[in-house]
This record gives sequence, structure tokens and C-alpha cells, in this order.
Amino acid sequence: MSCGQKGLLSSAFSLFSCPSQILNQSQTLLKSQRVLFSLFSNQEMATLLLFITRSFFKLCSFSLLILFLISCSSFPSTEAYDPLDPNGNITIKWDIMSWTSDGYVAVVTIYNFQQYRHIQAPGWKLGWTWAKKEVIWSMMGGETTEQGDCSRFKGNIPHCCNKHPTVVDLLPGTPYNQQIANCCKGGVLNSWAQDPATAASSFQLSVGQSGTTNKTVRVPVNFTLKAPGPGYTCGPAKIVKPSRFVTPDGRRETQAMMTWNVACTYSQFLAQEAPSCCVSFSSFYNDTIVPCSKCACGCQNTSQPGSCVESKASHIAPVVNSYIPLVRCTSHMCPVRVHWHIKLNYKEYWRVKITITNFNYNMNYTQWNLVVQHPNFDNLTQSFSFNYKSITPYKAINDTAMLWGIKFYNDMLLEAGPLGNVQSELLFRKDKATFTFEEGWAFPRRIYFNGDNCVMPTPNVYPGLPNASSHQLTSALGLLVTLLAAMALLFGHA
Repeated sequence: MSCGQKGLLSSAFSLFSCPSQILNQSQTLLKSQRVLFSLFSNQEMATLLLFITRSFFKLCSFSLLILFLISCSSFPSTEAYDPLDPNGNITIKWDIMSWTSDGYVAVVTIYNFQQYRHIQAPGWKLGWTWAKKEVIWSMMGGETTEQGDCSRFKGNIPHCCNKHPTVVDLLPGTPYNQQIANCCKGGVLNSWAQDPATAASSFQLSVGQSGTTNKTVRVPVNFTLKAPGPGYTCGPAKIVKPSRFVTPDGRRETQAMMTWNVACTYSQFLAQEAPSCCVSFSSFYNDTIVPCSKCACGCQNTSQPGSCVESKASHIAPVVNSYIPLVRCTSHMCPVRVHWHIKLNYKEYWRVKITITNFNYNMNYTQWNLVVQHPNFDNLTQSFSFNYKSITPYKAINDTAMLWGIKFYNDMLLEAGPLGNVQSELLFRKDKATFTFEEGWAFPRRIYFNGDNCVMPTPNVYPGLPNASSHQLTSALGLLVTLLAAMALLFGHA
């Protein structure tokens, strides 16, 4: 925010935060009117003066309103914030490794420091705006989506002459002479908590027509990150201490000529995405199965045939864009459903079964993850078929867990069909001070699948415990049936 904007905001807030001052000014104005009426005997002059004072007061009020509207419009877009991962972000590090005759060679690395949100196919797209008339002579490990207008160059043509370049990662299988470390994964980045080794991606670029020293080089502006769609907000680039690198033998340390960082944060609201998952409940103590809410992720479009696939369809037509969800026709129309079943109750433990079902015929979810919030995760004893890690976003309170598949066993959630599900059971130790099956306490508070907040059922439909009257009625009926059977047996032998 500029100094002018801060001054404007402080002026506006000072006016609106002191309504008593405005009231006092208006009262003083009215008193002045009465004095002027007493001084001027001429009725026309008094009327004219009254009109002028009222017009002045209206003009001040209108100016105050305009000032407030301008101050509101001067607010920058707020940064995204995830309460379960308050420090998570994607950091872009730009290291100038060497200078050239008209520019520099830099290595750009994208680090996914988010605990549980990863970037899926078709991968990230990184964009920026050059501060001057820079061009990209060559690249390794990545490429720009457009070359731009390079007609002013003769002979050696740059890789990109666009003022606003957009870079994408190269695909797996790229020739080795075009690769660098941490490149060529199709833009896919795993989350930091799940797999730090694959949570970074890099590319190298040779920049021309730029500065050739730390004082003459200009930092790019207006960084954008699409992963793969909108949702990330990037701040300005900040020059930091040059990065340091250790040689493979560990005996020498080098450093970059210059380094700047860009931090990007995610918001599902900014992404304007419809929900992509829903949650259903069931329990051993109640026959009621609470399904996903109707139209949780959308409603069936009956006016457009082929908008979803019937479960009994024998053939699915190929689609042009393989990343657009092609979901099974359901009442909730969600690509993914998470089912939480309270399975067993022991003396000191209780057991839950989690089943994740894929209703999307168009996608296998590789390296999926699930984030569950429940107060009993501080006493989780065992996760049978999922990896587990406590996130603890609130430091001392351990009520949030991250679950993901075991490598080469169930780390891939296959497309919709007979094999399109993964499941595991969780064993919790009871905390006598808090544990109860009443009022839906045993059901989770929130569930995220691949970083997206899933639609939960409303609390009024949670499976409840059978009430005491039904237990008493069942016991009485059982006693009556036993008594009648005994009497019939006695009379039969008589």
C-alpha cells in the first residue's frame, strides 16, 4: 500500500471513527444559523443564507461519502489464509547464478511448503511481467507457452520475447540435455508433509537485455501462479540474502549472485471452485445411513444428456479434455465421497472405518491425501492401511490429522468403478473425560480431500443413539415373548 493510500485511509477512518465530532460540528452550524437569523432582519437574505449553509453541509457529507468509497477501493486484495495450515505457501526462489554479456543465467525453484495441498496435473503455470525489455534467450527444465514477437532480432532468435511470459514444466521423458535437477514432472508438486523430496520444481533460463550487475538488474513484477487454475495470490518479489549451495562432495560452498523470493498463498474462495467432495456417515448403533447432501457439488443437468454417467453404462465415450471431471450420476454429483463409519466400541477403545470412493471416470488421484479434524486424534492408537501425520495447526491442540496412502499399495485412488476406492480403519483410545457417542461427538468436524473442503452433512441428521424409551420397550417385549414361550412349553408338556 502506498503512502498516499495510507494517508487517505487514515483520514477516512479518523472521520468515521469520531462521530461525536461530526455531531458537534452540525450542532455548531445550527447555532450559527440562529445567530445569523437574529442579525439579518431581511427575510430573503436569511433564506438565502440558510440555503447556502445547508448546501455546504450537504456538500461536506457528500465529500465524506466519496472519501470513504475511495478509501475502500484502495484496499489491496487480502492474502489467502488457511486456518489448518497458517504458514503454508508456495515460495518461488529466483537465483541469479552467473552474469552474461547482456544479462544473466538464473535458476527458478518453486517450493510447495503447504502441509497437505499439492498441485495436480496438468501442473503449475508461472507468469510474471518484465520490468524492462528483457528476453529469454534459452531455457532448460521448462518452456514458455508463447514465443512472442521476436521480429526485431536477426540471426539468433530468443526463446521468448513476450513482455508477460508464462512458463510451464517439461514432461517426464524429456531428453537429458534439456533437463536440470527437480524438473520435468509435468508441473506436479506433492505437499511438503506428504513427500518433501518431490515438493519442489526447477527450471533454468538465460535472460538478455537486462542488467548485468546487482545494481542494474530489475526484479520482475506481477507474479501469477496457476496450479492448474486460479486460486493463488502472489505477493511482490523481495530481494533476500543470496542462496548458498554445497558441492556434492560437501567440501565447498558457493552462493548465488543475487536472490529474490515470491510467496503465493491459496484460497478455495478465490479459486471459485464448486465443492469437489462430500462426506457421509453411518454407525453400528443406528441403522440410519446419512448420505451426502443433495446437490452438494452440483445438481444433475437433466436438460443436457451426457453431463454425467449412469452407473450401469457399458461404454463411456472419450472426452476431449481429460482433466474435466466426468462423474457418475448421483444425488450429490461429487467426484469424491468420504464415508466415516463408527464400526466398533470396546471398553477402552473405539474403531472407525474410512472409505474414499472415486466417482470420477476421468481421473486417477495419485498421491491423494485426506485431512480430518476430530478431538480424539490426540489419542489415535493405530492407522491400519493409511499413513498418518499430526498437523497440529493450533500447537498444543492435536485434533487434526493428515492421512494418505501407502506407496505401491493404495497411494493411487483409481477412477470410478469396482476398484475406485481406498479404505482403512482407525483405532482410538477413549478419553474418559470427553468420549461419548451422544450428539454426534464421534463424527469429524471437518474433512479435506486433496486440500479442498468437503461438504459435511448437517448436524441434525447425524445418526443418534437409540433413546432410553426404545430400550425399555425392547426389553419389555423381549421379557413378554420369553414368558409366553415358557408358558406354551409348560402347557405343551402338561
